[in-house]
Amino acid sequence: MVDADQTFVIVGGGLAGAKAAETLRAEGFSGRVILICDERDHPYERPALSKGYLLGKEERDSLFVHEPAWYARNDIELHLGQTVDAIDRTAKTVRFGEDGTVVRYDKLLLATGAEPRRLDIPGTDLAGVHHLRRLAHSDRLRGVLHSLGRDNGHMVIAGAGWIGLEVAAAAREYGAEVTVVEPEPTPLHGVLGPELGAFFADLHREHGVRFRFGVRLTEIVGQDGVVLAARTDDGEEHPAHDVLAAIGAAPRMALAEAAGLEIADRAHGGGIMVDEHLRTSDPDIYATGDVAAFPHALFDTRIRVEHWANALNGGPAAAKAMLGSEMTYDRVPYFFSDQYDLGMEYSGWAPPGSYDQVVLRGDAGKREFIAFWLTEGRVLAGMNVNVWDVTEPIQNLVRSRTQVDTEALADPHVPLENLIP
Repeated sequence: MVDADQTFVIVGGGLAGAKAAETLRAEGFSGRVILICDERDHPYERPALSKGYLLGKEERDSLFVHEPAWYARNDIELHLGQTVDAIDRTAKTVRFGEDGTVVRYDKLLLATGAEPRRLDIPGTDLAGVHHLRRLAHSDRLRGVLHSLGRDNGHMVIAGAGWIGLEVAAAAREYGAEVTVVEPEPTPLHGVLGPELGAFFADLHREHGVRFRFGVRLTEIVGQDGVVLAARTDDGEEHPAHDVLAAIGAAPRMALAEAAGLEIADRAHGGGIMVDEHLRTSDPDIYATGDVAAFPHALFDTRIRVEHWANALNGGPAAAKAMLGSEMTYDRVPYFFSDQYDLGMEYSGWAPPGSYDQVVLRGDAGKREFIAFWLTEGRVLAGMNVNVWDVTEPIQNLVRSRTQVDTEALADPHVPLENLIP
């Protein structure tokens, strides 16, 4: 039984941290819960920042995990706009805030998330260069896209990953001109491979997006602090009033590294090493969300997942582990995207080189289909595009780890449930 005098500290006020705090109280923990957030906004969910909220279709209040009064009502000590700058593992303390407040913990959860990777080229200090990770970023970008659309302005986006494509779609809906610069041969090349990457390229071209594949930005040109153009390594110069750097995110590991916690190989995504219970190399410190690299028995590897569902599920899993649960965290990774009139969901884990076959079910021409990534006849991942209520059978196929009849898998008339042993 957990002692009521214990103190659990959560560093990171995103979805994972907020859900961990909620779960501690729901599970009956009566001790002190301290949630430290380096943003001044209350904990919120991030997907809408590049989707509905960016488009002005979702209200600001709808983003927050809990209403502001919830934290005091549940006796959660919420510290907004506070940065933790040190962990003393011997004394079991964290230091945070401008005044260097020190608090002792019995259990500590690191839910520090990730931060946008920066362009290392001249011109990134210009006012028209943007990143998108935080609510404040989305607020700023909303105004930018509105102005670009009104004035026939041009945005250059570095990176054709999910954030880059979602912002490209939003920019086109506002009426802005968009050029996407991507060093790979297709969008989402490292996530979906060339087959489905080409599908998303066609989608965006139909909506007026211009792509420059196989090149990188080398310089952002400006005058008097204003962006005028973006140059690529093929010698071309692209007109631009604003530039979005959407070249991925890096786990925020500095605090864990300074504390001497074990860190995963950066070549494989980095992150704080945790076991199947989200426990770090220190038995009293846990990590979850974007920053945690955990062993996944289903895929026989250690993975780090930067998606909403991992924060939603990982926060509660970590809280239960802090309370003594030995439940293994082995959720099938899941994420979703909305671009124009296309909605998609992806379940599983199929990085480049892990699969030997892609099977399509449905009509890609009509943009209503499911794509499956397989190795030796086993489904590693599935993506449903404008086809709904199939996430559970897709995840069950992934979990089954058994060979499937690929002809039946491709046949929309065969229920997916029939393929699961």
